[in-house]
Amino acid sequence: MSRSLVQPVGQKRLTNVAVVRLKKHGNRFEIACYKNKVLSWRSGVEKDLDEVLQSHTVYSNVVKGVLAKSKDLKTAFGMDDQTKICLEILEKGELQVAGKERESQLSNQFRDIATIVMQKTINPETQRPYTISMIERLMHEIHFAVDPHSNSKKQALDVIKELQKHFPIKRSPMRLRLTLPQEKFNSLEEKLTEWKIIIVSKDESGSQLSIVCEMDPGLFRDCDTLVRNLQGRSEILAISVHGEGDIHADHYDGHDDVSSSEPKKLTEPVAQLTENMQKQTLAPKTENTESQVKQSKCSTCDAVVGDAKQYREHFKSDWHKHNLKRKTRQLPPLSAEECSADVEISDSKGDLNEYSF
Repeated sequence: MSRSLVQPVGQKRLTNVAVVRLKKHGNRFEIACYKNKVLSWRSGVEKDLDEVLQSHTVYSNVVKGVLAKSKDLKTAFGMDDQTKICLEILEKGELQVAGKERESQLSNQFRDIATIVMQKTINPETQRPYTISMIERLMHEIHFAVDPHSNSKKQALDVIKELQKHFPIKRSPMRLRLTLPQEKFNSLEEKLTEWKIIIVSKDESGSQLSIVCEMDPGLFRDCDTLVRNLQGRSEILAISVHGEGDIHADHYDGHDDVSSSEPKKLTEPVAQLTENMQKQTLAPKTENTESQVKQSKCSTCDAVVGDAKQYREHFKSDWHKHNLKRKTRQLPPLSAEECSADVEISDSKGDLNEYSF
């Protein structure tokens, strides 16, 4: 029975490496790097080139171990210095990643974009932000695809513009403090009315007038330029204001209402999703919800000790420790007052014993 003859391979095969590839003058040049070191080098964290490159060698194919020809290097780079060429490829080349790593990066960036969209938008009806899961579902509905070479914030702004075409969503207003001379206020007030900016409060201090207002973020640059021309200054108090948290937004008269004709343009699944979103949005807080705090009960002390924080602190108290000792002796628990009296009696007995000796 014939067997195939196995010849030795005269190539140095590199595996489990990070490959940086650069195409120049019709040729492909690659370098072999250590994983997770390329980004550190580009961000300036890693300074030692030997910690980044596995070898100061330029390849035409790292996986197969094929070295780049000296003639091609001189044609593309004008030199054959391997180290300098490696530096240029490291700076300008494209990092090649495996399929699973690429999926993980895209998934993380998709999540980052959804988070930015959530932070910058609100529901115009409730003045509250949507949840992160809702934003991700809407992004899937509009078939959004992540661009790994583009900034996450820029993509988030594009997503917001696309979502506004189909769903009840708007940019959350930003809160500013505008300070300018009082005699210049009339010129500013006309523009604020034209831009439909909400004035929250006014404060006069000598010849200066301070205004706290809320506006669409897209108007910030124009407003800041106008205030500077009026010899004033602007200060950002909050980038995103909504009806949740410490800063409460008022009802806005100038927000863009969603026309009744738009839902007719949506397909049935999208319209149903929008209806589900409205059901899942957070309802405004009432006075009763704040007072209704979940109470916790300690079985050892047989008493209600308050909310979760007070419940944890209760376990460190002398009252709980004293009842725990009584429980091991199969004695009934004592109240807080009875526990204090029992401890005082025990201390008094201890003092008398010490005095008798």
